[in-house]
Amino acid sequence: MSAPCDQPLGPVLIMGAGSVGCFLGGVLAQAGHELHFVARPRVLEALRTQGLRLSDLEGRQIQLPPQTLHLHAQPPVGLRPALTLLCVKSGATAEAARQLAASLPPGSTVVSMQNGVGNVERAREAAPALHWLAGMVPFNVAEQAAGHYHRGTAGGLAAEQHAALQALSPALAGFGIKLRLQPDLRALQWGKLLINLNNPVNALSGRPLRAQLLDRGYRRCFAALQAEALALLQQAGIAVAAPTPVPPRHLPALLRLPTPLFRLLAARMLRMDSKARSSMADDLALGRKTEIDALCGEVVRLAGREGRQAPLNARMQALVEAWAQRPRPYGPRELEEALGLR
Repeated sequence: MSAPCDQPLGPVLIMGAGSVGCFLGGVLAQAGHELHFVARPRVLEALRTQGLRLSDLEGRQIQLPPQTLHLHAQPPVGLRPALTLLCVKSGATAEAARQLAASLPPGSTVVSMQNGVGNVERAREAAPALHWLAGMVPFNVAEQAAGHYHRGTAGGLAAEQHAALQALSPALAGFGIKLRLQPDLRALQWGKLLINLNNPVNALSGRPLRAQLLDRGYRRCFAALQAEALALLQQAGIAVAAPTPVPPRHLPALLRLPTPLFRLLAARMLRMDSKARSSMADDLALGRKTEIDALCGEVVRLAGREGRQAPLNARMQALVEAWAQRPRPYGPRELEEALGLR
């Protein structure tokens, strides 16, 4: 259970209450903070009828009844949140930022807890009157059933420094989530993007994360995407910080190891629920637009700025975008062939 907060921060708005937004919001609400959730109709209906249930790989549980939840289809006009967490998919960043600008007072603090490295810049361009900060969610959250969200992997949150975020730290810690605040998040965001390059591999495999990572063929695909991105980052002089215990430059070699050796050396990486999967896998299953452009597409854009190409990441982006014409999983050898690795 989350530790009760001695002095609630004030209203916290979750803009885009999907898997991550519902999980973070539920943890904070359980600890006594006033939470407001803006979500899609499907999610709102589930929360109105089922309430919000959270669980994690350590066995923690939270159940919030429907009547305790503040649910909205749009950002509520007149609400003056002490903090807003932006949790929409990357492709919806600009539109969500404009909606927030129309409802929040100028200067309101909004933290992007999204995948990718360019969301804060896009949000700031769309809504310059708001105060934008970068954040990062390293762990996996999957929707297990209507209104039930499960954190299947470990890891702590990171964000740019702000007093409002510091005030949320005890509530998060009460549910086993550490929050690290630092002046600049860019290097860590690139490190997270390198890890997230496994999301399309996982989505196309049709397998749970752990099972997919224990197959060397899928790992070879993941490693190839990472190696291509790392070479571009080095050429561009962009620093990369590791959100995992393994330094980024060593990840491709680790992934390419034979499975028995990988299982031994990557034990911490493999510490996850057997049913954990990437959010991109959920998106493909539900026919939703994915975040592939914020992941592989970001690598392709970096290559363009450096006068180079990123053929592997470009191919992976094309495979994900063409899923509707195929909708069946790729076997490991089949995916290697599709990426040109065989």
